[in-house]
Amino acid sequence: MQLSLTNDDLDAQCLYGNLHRGKYQRRTKNRIFVNRSLRLDRIRFFGFDMDYTLASYKSPQYEELAFKILRDRLIEFGYPQELSQFEYEPSFPVRGLWFDQQYGTLMKIDQFGNILMCLVGFKVLSNEQIGELYPNRFIKYEKDRIRVMSTLFDLPEIYLLACIIHYMHSNDAYIKEPNGVKYQSLYISYKSVLQDVEEAMSWMHMGELKKQTMANIGKYIEQNPKLLVLLDKLRTDRTNVFLLTNSDYEYSDAVMKYLCNLPDKDGNVRHWTSYFDYIVVDAKKPVFFQEGTLMRAVDMSTGRYKMGQIAGPLERSKIYAGGSSATFTHLIGAQGKDVLYTGDHIFGDILKSKRQVGWKTFLVVPELLNEIYVWKKKNSLFERLNELDNELADKYKDLNIASSSKPDVSQLHKEIR
Repeated sequence: MQLSLTNDDLDAQCLYGNLHRGKYQRRTKNRIFVNRSLRLDRIRFFGFDMDYTLASYKSPQYEELAFKILRDRLIEFGYPQELSQFEYEPSFPVRGLWFDQQYGTLMKIDQFGNILMCLVGFKVLSNEQIGELYPNRFIKYEKDRIRVMSTLFDLPEIYLLACIIHYMHSNDAYIKEPNGVKYQSLYISYKSVLQDVEEAMSWMHMGELKKQTMANIGKYIEQNPKLLVLLDKLRTDRTNVFLLTNSDYEYSDAVMKYLCNLPDKDGNVRHWTSYFDYIVVDAKKPVFFQEGTLMRAVDMSTGRYKMGQIAGPLERSKIYAGGSSATFTHLIGAQGKDVLYTGDHIFGDILKSKRQVGWKTFLVVPELLNEIYVWKKKNSLFERLNELDNELADKYKDLNIASSSKPDVSQLHKEIR
């Protein structure tokens, strides 16, 4: 029987070719993918990060703003005024790139440490050029040498690093050295460039980016009425919802007010704190999942932290700052397996919460939508590759340890390439 699919479902049936033909599936951008089974009926606490999770930043507008702030800050540091000619290009940076402070390269690495792509500025290095810098086109992670760009906040930083190095390498006034450049009487190492960009990043996130976002919040943050439906549905007699964010109270309050300034199912506009049982701001993850900090109450009328550390049970819909996962779970009466936490930071939100305290985790990966689109668009190619793989298996199926000759598979290898 052929199922009747709506327009929102049309892309679901071709994601895996014929594998699920005839089976109803939601549109891929509305689906949840799992790498192990999860019993939602056993979850008692649903937790959410705010930035890039509940608050979906508009792209590329938000990254353009951050890039401009970073670029102008570096010019204030003394970097060339010509950098102001660079504008953010959203198609260039992706999460997960490595920046090598020794050679000033941006690299895409597979799970085994093999270098898939390597750039100096905007120049893509050939396999031979990569081999000159990295024998066997392999690199091992070293904390003091490699900076892993693993968050969505890192995208403007990635592009700015590429802009700076491209400018220096394309300007004859800068003499290229193995680990940096010379300019007049100055030596500028790639490591120092990263340090300057990181310092500008810290300054920006301390206030300037938040200030400009709050000044025009509708330009940079999506407002989705489905969010309020979700939060209300997750709160039941046996389940609780909490917000756990690194953002400070002032910014969290402004963003959540904007997100929740919509009618609920009864047509009422409620204060944003009413959608949560527990709220923690300024959490300082990933430290929150280790030793943590003091947990303090927030005076919602002034935004200031109250004196003393919280020792008693947490009050519902009140706001707290800091703390640790051990303190927090104790005060709300939770165990690790009771909690499902949703965030966008694979290290600060997901790995640490899972490994340190045993929380169940839910990773927001907006890039997955484009990956699935490519998979679907090139579905016939992937199906052909699968057919060729089957043909290879047939060629080798009769071989054993006593075989003295091997089949000619050169044509198959050529077609696969």
